[in-house]
Amino acid sequence: MAWDTADQLIVKEHLGLFKAASNYDIYDLDSGEMVLECREPHLSWLTQAMRFTDYRRMTPFDIHVTDMQGDLVVKVVRGFSLFLSKVKVYDGQGSLLGGFEQKLFSIGGAFNVHDENGQTVCELKGKWTGWEFKFTANGVELARVSKKWAGIHKEMFTTADSYALDVANNIPPESAIRKLILAAVLCIDMVLKE
Repeated sequence: MAWDTADQLIVKEHLGLFKAASNYDIYDLDSGEMVLECREPHLSWLTQAMRFTDYRRMTPFDIHVTDMQGDLVVKVVRGFSLFLSKVKVYDGQGSLLGGFEQKLFSIGGAFNVHDENGQTVCELKGKWTGWEFKFTANGVELARVSKKWAGIHKEMFTTADSYALDVANNIPPESAIRKLILAAVLCIDMVLKE
């Protein structure tokens, strides 16, 4: 199953009481098959130490998203962030696909999603009343992300979360926006919800 033809994906964060790296597995909702792995292979000792403090959301990240053959699909990178996050997204060959810029004073959390030229292609915005995010462009919904509740024992004692990603079926598989949407799901967790 190719990940980029699936319109519904489940992003599962790895369980862990004391973990510095953010690792996720991504499954196709229809088949239940794992289609992508997301790992942080290179964490400095300083970043690892800061991940256990109140400054966790400010730490840099370099997440590598690979397919089941181990080929790099997307790389999501951010340096230290003191106030608002600016994230860059690269394809498997290292070419810039675009990025995200966190919006100031957004209730529920919001990002502008940019293409490789810095032009806004869509907006990611969360609801202040719940855990749901929508990607929209010119009033049209491109995708929706919602948190899947893991149960009281997982929610209370671990930092693992699961997210459902529903992408509009009119977005072509080869589209860069599909990769940007996937990368943004990881940024929601790393930047807004950690």
